[in-house]
Amino acid sequence: MTRLVTRREFLNLLGTTGGTAAALKAGTALGLLPATGTAKALDLLALGSNNKKVAVLGGGLSGLTVAHELGKRGYDVTILEASHRCGGRIMTVRHGDLIDEIGNRQYCEFDDEPHMYFNAGAARIPSLHSNLLAYCKELEIELEVFVGENNNAYLQDDAMLGGKPVRANDYKTNIRGFLSEMLAKSMSEQQMDEPFTESEAESLLSIIRSFGDLSEGDLYQGSFRTGYKSGGFLTHGVQHDMIAFRDLLAGQMGRRALSAYEGDYGPCLLQPTGGMDNIIAGFLRKVGERVKYRAMVAAIQVRDDGVEIAYDQDDVRHKLDVDYCFNCIPTHLTVGLDHNFSGDYVKALKYVKRGQAYKAAFQAKERFWEKEAIYGGISRMNNRSSEIWYPPHGIHKDKGVILAAYDFGGGMYHTMMSQEERVEAHLSDGEKIHPDYRNLVEKPITIAWHRMNHMLGCAARWRTSFRGWTAEEEELYHTLQAPVNGRHYVIGDQMTMHSAWMESAILSAHWAMEDLDQRVRAELA
Repeated sequence: MTRLVTRREFLNLLGTTGGTAAALKAGTALGLLPATGTAKALDLLALGSNNKKVAVLGGGLSGLTVAHELGKRGYDVTILEASHRCGGRIMTVRHGDLIDEIGNRQYCEFDDEPHMYFNAGAARIPSLHSNLLAYCKELEIELEVFVGENNNAYLQDDAMLGGKPVRANDYKTNIRGFLSEMLAKSMSEQQMDEPFTESEAESLLSIIRSFGDLSEGDLYQGSFRTGYKSGGFLTHGVQHDMIAFRDLLAGQMGRRALSAYEGDYGPCLLQPTGGMDNIIAGFLRKVGERVKYRAMVAAIQVRDDGVEIAYDQDDVRHKLDVDYCFNCIPTHLTVGLDHNFSGDYVKALKYVKRGQAYKAAFQAKERFWEKEAIYGGISRMNNRSSEIWYPPHGIHKDKGVILAAYDFGGGMYHTMMSQEERVEAHLSDGEKIHPDYRNLVEKPITIAWHRMNHMLGCAARWRTSFRGWTAEEEELYHTLQAPVNGRHYVIGDQMTMHSAWMESAILSAHWAMEDLDQRVRAELA
């Protein structure tokens, strides 16, 4: 027998599923409090005449942060980077760049223009990520606004309105109107478990009516918030046709549409002018001479008095003896090196899973979205390509680069396709929003992070349950966070409880350096 859901149960469910995003959580060991909006000041000891050697394994953001900060304090730092470039998952693709995907090497053919680039990995900076922004200021990295939420962009679901795309503004306005009508009609003392005072009830009703733009009688009859069907400037505006509530419920876009810009995505979002890898370029202006490229780490042997690193470069085996090692190589790759880590440490290295992020992009022959009054923002689709991003930079230029697909959780679907199959899938999906899409785009690139050389995966995944961290996961996390013999540190966003963000990578580096600093101070005391 089908159990009917009462009005009260429905409203409770609505509050749980459509409420604000979960608060940002991070371990007390990190001291991560991003809501403060204040960068963390590092008080590290300058070595003076004391000599300390440090190896940084991997030229990702956390590794470059360590090299920059310890270099300023007199440490002798060497960065070993296996790839031809630094940055890890901070990767901007431009004309002529290599996309080093195993089994699918590509060279970017975008036009050679400054605004024709694609951020294949990290692509947004929340304005609350204060430590990253502090480095952008210190390193003189110019920033601009990234447009995420744009109500002129589209939502598209085959099950809704016969697959016809609808402006996000139309969808949100109508869904809020109908939900507000339901809430307003539920507001009577007889129907509520806990009665409101007259003034409280009136205040809440006023909020509900305003939220949904309800008309007299607490009815939703459409809204001018969706814009004008015609007129509205020199003549009276004609309201857009109202979309039926049943039609809106037929699709699966509601939660994405109403909660897409909460949590980290809620504040103003930023991006470096000219590409996200300008952050890496800023660090390299300070520590670039310390980097050894195409230096593949082969072995890590931790001793009581230091760390011995073996690496291959130009077909020659080299050894590097250092006092301390900061390792931002992905944990699942570290475990395959020759090492002398303990069984518990190896268990923790092996436990960390990897996200399956996948992205694709096209060069657009013309900026067709601007003809539809879309300047930046994201159209969302209920298909495997999932999203189309319109660049907020290069406005009114002849061409642009658009993100054609972004699958963060199930990216193996496209990863296992051939390049030709991937491109055709994105063209077909994109046509559902822009009918002439196939003829408007060219020069595709795809980025499957599970097959990107030297990465073989995306952001770390510690937690296996939406209910939170298990006791075992907490123990494994802290096992890996602690330095081996006080000498070998694992760093990167993989060593935070809020992975996939550049801010997290920086904070992991700060935690490790502060731990090292305490040990060095004790040693030199």
